[in-house]
Amino acid sequence: MNERKPTLRERQRTETRRAIQAHAVRLFTGRGYDEVTVADVAGAAGVSAMTVYRHFPTKEDLVLVDQPTRLIADRVAASPAEEPVVRRVGGSLVEAAALLAGAGPVAGGEASTGGGPSADGAASGAADGVASGAVGERFLLDCLRLMVATPALRARHLDSQYALQEVVVEALGLDVTDPATDPEAVFQARAATSACLAAMHTALTRWAADDGRTNLPELIAQALAATFGGTYES
Repeated sequence: MNERKPTLRERQRTETRRAIQAHAVRLFTGRGYDEVTVADVAGAAGVSAMTVYRHFPTKEDLVLVDQPTRLIADRVAASPAEEPVVRRVGGSLVEAAALLAGAGPVAGGEASTGGGPSADGAASGAADGVASGAVGERFLLDCLRLMVATPALRARHLDSQYALQEVVVEALGLDVTDPATDPEAVFQARAATSACLAAMHTALTRWAADDGRTNLPELIAQALAATFGGTYES
C-alpha cells in the first residue's frame, strides 16, 4: 500500500514550523534563552507571534525536537516482536539517532553563534535538514545544550521523556489504556524502555561534553552495551 503524500498545505505548514524552530534555536544559542522573546523569534522567521504560538504553544516547545518520537516509535513497531524489549527499543534509538544526525559529526566542534550570514545559513540548513528527516548534529547539539543549561527546559525535557516512554510502550504492542492489557507486561516494558532512555541520556550528555566531535549513534550504542551487554548497531 502506498503512503499518502502530504498535501501542499501540509508541506507548507511543516516548512513554516521547522523554519520557526531553526530561527528560535539560533537566537537562543546566540543570545541566551531568557534574553529572547517569542516576538523576537517571530520577527526573525518573518511571521507573526500568533503564528509561532499556533505551531509551538509554549516557548519551551521551540527547543524540543519532535522528530525522534515518531522515528523511534515507527522503528520499534517495525522491529521483530520475538526480540527482547531492550534490543527492540535500544536498536531503534541508535537507528533514530543515525537518521536525525544525518549531517555527520560536527565540523571542528565549534558552537554556532547568533547573527551574521553563517547563523542565517545554519537556521536555513537546519530547517532543510529537518524537512528531509535529518536535522543535523549541530542543531541537535544546540537543542541539547539549551535543555541542559536552562531549568525550564530541563523540566520540559523530563515531561517529553515520559511521553516518549509511553509512545514506545504503545509501539511495542501494549495498549496502556485497555484494562485487559496485562499490567505486568506494561510494567516490564516501561522499566526496560526507561532504562534504554536513561542510557541514551548518558550518551547525549557525553556527546554534548565532547562538543559533538564524537559519533552520536555510536555513543548511544556504547551506553546501551554498557547497560545491557551485547552490541547495538544502526
